[in-house]
Amino acid sequence: MQLSFDEQETTLFDEEADAARPLAARMRPETLDEVAGQQHLIGPGKVLRRIIEADQVRSMIFWGPPGVGKTTLARVIAHQTKATFIDFSAVTSGIKEIREVMKRADSMSRAGGRTIVFIDEIHRFNKAQQDAFLPFVEKGAITLIGATTENPSFEVNGALLSRCKVFVLKALGEDEIAGLLRRALDDPRGFGDQDVRIDDGLLAAIATFSNGDARTALSTLEMVVLNGDESDGVVTVTPETVEQCTSQKSLLYDKMGEEHYNIISALHKSMRNSDPDAAIYWLARMLEAGEDPLYIARRITRFAAEDIGLADTNALNVAVNAFHACHFIGMPECTVHLTEAVTYLSLAPKSNAMEVAYLRARKDALTTMAEPVPLVIRNAPTRLMKDLGYGDGYQYAHDVEGKVAADMQCLPDALAGTEYYTPTEEGREGLFKERLEQLRALRRSARAGESRRVSRPRTAGGT
Repeated sequence: MQLSFDEQETTLFDEEADAARPLAARMRPETLDEVAGQQHLIGPGKVLRRIIEADQVRSMIFWGPPGVGKTTLARVIAHQTKATFIDFSAVTSGIKEIREVMKRADSMSRAGGRTIVFIDEIHRFNKAQQDAFLPFVEKGAITLIGATTENPSFEVNGALLSRCKVFVLKALGEDEIAGLLRRALDDPRGFGDQDVRIDDGLLAAIATFSNGDARTALSTLEMVVLNGDESDGVVTVTPETVEQCTSQKSLLYDKMGEEHYNIISALHKSMRNSDPDAAIYWLARMLEAGEDPLYIARRITRFAAEDIGLADTNALNVAVNAFHACHFIGMPECTVHLTEAVTYLSLAPKSNAMEVAYLRARKDALTTMAEPVPLVIRNAPTRLMKDLGYGDGYQYAHDVEGKVAADMQCLPDALAGTEYYTPTEEGREGLFKERLEQLRALRRSARAGESRRVSRPRTAGGT
């Protein structure tokens, strides 16, 4: 078909504009078969594929790390649905814009039309903005599709979340990323019209560098091709070029989001399981992603008492010393101090007796009557206090044989004899256990003797 001059000019302009778009945008899939990965959702016969192909889309949220296809799946739905598709930006859309669009969608619904509203980065919407969608989702005026990198349990209003099906998308595997890169080299939307030479090993290196993120992988491929060696129309990508473009890996880590808590949990549980290699790895993941070393030092200081305690009384010293080292010299020098502490704590004998003891005492402190401190162990700095019996019968332990006043009760009456601390036999705690058993035996014997004195029948004329 012959095009008019205006049509030719417009077409040429569109082609030039398309060529200027980033490779990741040009290669965005338009059908489900072009989507890389997520076969657990869109593979043959899988639920999300059936929903999309039948155009029976209901409100849903796509949750997964960056670059795994959340927005892509929304675009595929946009191509296949017979509904009106509206794209919302969580960054630029305010309450006013939301209400105007919802009003139009409500009118279309009453006329028999369907509206799908896509919200990228839905976690960036505040509560008021999310609430503005709720009544329209409830009555079916719109179908809401949200995409988020954050755990929707924390970032999406409960009422809205309960009306959406959550689909969890996974990071792409290296083979899936490598396949995507090869397609970009062959596809006319990518570099299919050029002669680009790049070894499979270099594609694998880019796939590894991308960390499961298709957008990062395509952007890196575009960078290495644009910086490749060109000769006689052939672009050759060298290992040196790939190395330069992949010299700094960007680790997935949000210091305010779920991944932050996932990785600190991984560090804590690796140390608890006495696995120093895993603990050092998770430590490196956090530090290289920009985590505050003092935050890590505080957490391992807690660990030293919570999971080691008296099994190794030096553990807390090691952790506190590491904290001071981080405070004094900072990153990157303090990485070695944290590594030393993490390794020591991983290899130390383990006991959670301190944590268990406190939790038991905490329960009693919160659920039993708050009895007054026994008079015998109260201080009596004034005459009135002495007259009221404060300190009566107090025994100074240093003046008692064995340094233990076994018959002096320090717990409230209702809790007398309660035992909170149950030592293990791990490490040095075995010595503490032996000592504690001796002390408790003395106190039990003293209480039994007191009980016998109290229950002895009075003699005639006795007092």
